[in-house]
Amino acid sequence: MTYLLAIGERAYSSWSLRGWLAFAAFGVEVETVLAPMDDPRFAETLAGFAPARTVPALRIEGVGVIWDTLAIAETLVERHPEVAFWPADPARRGLARALAAEMHSGFAALRGACPMDLRCAYAGFEAGAAVRADLARIETLWATGRAAAGEGPWLLGAYSLADVFHAPVAARIAAYGLPVGAAARDYVAAHLAHPAFLAWRAEALRDPRRLPTAGAGHAELPWPGPGA
Repeated sequence: MTYLLAIGERAYSSWSLRGWLAFAAFGVEVETVLAPMDDPRFAETLAGFAPARTVPALRIEGVGVIWDTLAIAETLVERHPEVAFWPADPARRGLARALAAEMHSGFAALRGACPMDLRCAYAGFEAGAAVRADLARIETLWATGRAAAGEGPWLLGAYSLADVFHAPVAARIAAYGLPVGAAARDYVAAHLAHPAFLAWRAEALRDPRRLPTAGAGHAELPWPGPGA
């Protein structure tokens, strides 16, 4: 079977990171086509993935196009029953789905104030009240997931799609030095060291494009995770 995934700039497109991790973190092969969001040819590239208007967008040979990240993830679950995308235990699986769904639909303040940037970290970024409220809720979700997991760094036990959906938020917390507690920082560190995340970031650093983010105007710091 052939999977073709349209993605945006790897350093900045958080949804593209989620879409790609749903494949790469579980050993499912996928080809990618780059559709930079600020490129005037974006619409032309995405025409091959109609009716999608955003990235990521997935084209499956003989099936068609799927363009929502959660829909892409659940399609992979259906097509690859041999892969442990979700926890096997029904209670953990339900919680994992809830954690992924809330991240998929919420946290607008954090998303708006802190666009993902995988190139470096920034000094002196001040989180406003709305961002702090989002962070508090995220810490509650992470604590709930890890409490149900027992040992290990991930939500609900082994790495799952719940972790995929929270990976870009971990990257935001790292890049902007956002205020979270020690347990959340440990979870962030686990994401930054994950092999699939490292592979994605390595490709991001090869792309010469630079886009303005919320860190513009702040002093740049070294990336706080392992090197690419």
